[in-house]
Amino acid sequence: MLGGSFGVAFFRNAIAAGLFMTVFLLLDRPKFPMKKTQIYYAAYGCLTVFFFSIWYMLDRESFARFSGISVFPVIGSFCIWMSRERTYLSLYKIALGFYLLAVTTVCGVDVSRLCFGGNIWADIIVRIVTSLVILLVIFGKVRQNFLDGADILEEEMNIFSIAALFVSIVIVAFIALWPGDRTLSAVRIMRILVLFIMAGLIQYMMFRMYLHLGREHRYQVEKELLEMNEELLYHQLKQMRESGKEAVRIRHDIRHHCLLIEEYIKNGENEKLLAYVKQYEEDVESGRAERICANETINSILTVYGRYAEKEKIRITMDVKAAEEIAVRNIDMVAVLANVVENAIHGCLRSEKMEKEIGLSIVQRGSQIIIRCKNTCAPDVEFHDGVPVSSSGRGVGVSSIKKVVSDYHGETDFSMEDGMFDVRILMQVPSGV
Repeated sequence: MLGGSFGVAFFRNAIAAGLFMTVFLLLDRPKFPMKKTQIYYAAYGCLTVFFFSIWYMLDRESFARFSGISVFPVIGSFCIWMSRERTYLSLYKIALGFYLLAVTTVCGVDVSRLCFGGNIWADIIVRIVTSLVILLVIFGKVRQNFLDGADILEEEMNIFSIAALFVSIVIVAFIALWPGDRTLSAVRIMRILVLFIMAGLIQYMMFRMYLHLGREHRYQVEKELLEMNEELLYHQLKQMRESGKEAVRIRHDIRHHCLLIEEYIKNGENEKLLAYVKQYEEDVESGRAERICANETINSILTVYGRYAEKEKIRITMDVKAAEEIAVRNIDMVAVLANVVENAIHGCLRSEKMEKEIGLSIVQRGSQIIIRCKNTCAPDVEFHDGVPVSSSGRGVGVSSIKKVVSDYHGETDFSMEDGMFDVRILMQVPSGV
């Protein structure tokens, strides 16, 4: 610590708090609107700087020894409270901010002692320049990539992986700021420099690794969606072929109908003719395929899987109210709805119960689409973090549903009660197309 007045301490503390909190905010998705968040950050930052400066004036020795370490819990707890990210992702950003704060502090103090005889203002200028360079790099090169990959990191990282990254960064920062021998020597400077470089490389490599793993997982999900869409198209093509055969049969029968109608006309048997035409009309109406929904994609999906359920002797009821045009990509609707119904059918088949049933409802209310599906299921369904787990692990179908629903800022809920598996999905979509 190079000393100085209350004003100098206040200025130095403001640089440290500003760097820490700005780094976190640049990489964060706050739970409050940005304007309100900035007000909270500014107010808490000023309050923290003021009390740290008071601490400096009351006991400079303890401040010099422990102030750097104290920043971690004091500002870190506030940042976690302000963020809507998962806690362990927030911990990573806090560790990164603490690491960069340690880099700035060490650079300011040691450069000032090494080149300017311990000049206070040289220390402050070096800290300002270093902080600005760090913030410019984060804003220009890191921020967008980090925010774009935040969802991927949340999916791939768990508490154990983030703990390894967190500990590796924090240990280095604590070593640099820990109260102890701060003699100015080439060995000490080289040791700290090597630690900083190694910690920086570790966090960069782990960040890239998890981002790569997450993207590979999403590519796999997209591949599964395409395969499911291809299977649905195959079933539709099969139906079209069956419809073509039916059309050939109808054309063949029409010739016989025409001959019989012609005979009735020749014989003047008008009552028999009218009765025959009425009967034929009733046959045509009864043979007409019932349309489930006005939306072509939803209708096609439910038609295919409805026939599949009937073939497996599963009673399926559908209550579908959706507009003809919905602002949801066809492949996304296939991913959600086909997975839901197919999983329901498989659940019924695994239940081994005599009475198997599926109840499906789809309701569109303005910008919301609500999907609910209940089906007979086996009693041994297991859940992990609220998600059903198959015998081979978490099913790709469920991950596909969650991924698509999250793209539409929606929510999913899976539960089981009284031998019935219940899926509830809410998707937020524009009301217009």
